Amino acid sequence: MKELIVELPGKDYPIYIEKGLFGRLGKEISKIYKGKKVAVVTDENIAAEYGRDVEADLLSSGFLVKLVIIKPGEKSKSLEVYAEVCDKLLEFGITKGDLIVAFGGGVTGDLAGFVASTLLRGITYVQVPTSLLAQVDSSVGGKVAIDHPRGKNLIGSFYHPRAVFIDPEILKTLDSRFLNDGMAEVIKYACIRSPELFEKLSEMEVEKDPLNGLEDIIYTCCKIKSGIVQRDEKDAGERMVLNFGHTLGHAIEKYYGFEKYSHGEAVAIGMYAITLKTEEEGITKAGTAASIKRLLTKYSLPFKIEGMDKPGLLEAIALDKKSDGDDLNIVVLSEIGDGYLKKIKKEEILRYL
Repeated sequence: MKELIVELPGKDYPIYIEKGLFGRLGKEISKIYKGKKVAVVTDENIAAEYGRDVEADLLSSGFLVKLVIIKPGEKSKSLEVYAEVCDKLLEFGITKGDLIVAFGGGVTGDLAGFVASTLLRGITYVQVPTSLLAQVDSSVGGKVAIDHPRGKNLIGSFYHPRAVFIDPEILKTLDSRFLNDGMAEVIKYACIRSPELFEKLSEMEVEKDPLNGLEDIIYTCCKIKSGIVQRDEKDAGERMVLNFGHTLGHAIEKYYGFEKYSHGEAVAIGMYAITLKTEEEGITKAGTAASIKRLLTKYSLPFKIEGMDKPGLLEAIALDKKSDGDDLNIVVLSEIGDGYLKKIKKEEILRYL
């Protein structure tokens, strides 16, 4: 088993990564939680595939279990669904001393984590991410949130899990589109902090076995993120480099109603668009955008879209969380492996499209 410790003032927590870990989830949870009630928040797709197994496993470990099932997709990160989940948990009789398990992809993790951070002013929770995107990114770092009609993740908090349990084997049931969706976040990590990972991704033979080597890749991404989070827990500086491609990506998701492009696909477009422009401006080393494009293409990720209404996109960006008055912090590369923050005027973002 691979293990990382996220070290934060007054709160450290482990990240466990191992193939087959899901099969003994109840046993692992019982090592860190001595209470009785466990509420598992998951979506319909994950519940259909794994719901009975996870419930039986937790029951066999002596827990009282409640499955709270939401609809899959970004639209479940809403105030309405948040209220529904809270109501079901209160009906279960959950207390501050009980445990919530966020069992699913990024949407489930964000929603369940936000519920945990707010219900009864805070309930302990663990992350059990089931998508590659969640395993390498959203389950680590304590950012939990729901969306607002004006933008993505606008209502949220920093609330770290008690532990993160990652089983790469669970990715076998993922549709190839959503495996590639997670690879966009992996590519992000390579772009901002690891030329070695970028080279490894370029050399991998994904056609033969797309899951080969993923355990090491997940560990590398979690190590990069945990290091950054330890230095900047509350997103005041360095942590914002984790948003490479996300300013445009989130705006693209919202512009298309969270239906046309997945999160990873939108971020992929954002990474390439920003880098293409900064390379033209001499900020980024020549050839970097082409290298990113080749890697995105290898993993069947888009890199460009045509015909967007730029004023409409600017409106979607207006409430970006990285805004600072009339300014916007965007993440740019000097070269592969070296990402940093650049402050621009909000209206300037249109030059990067």
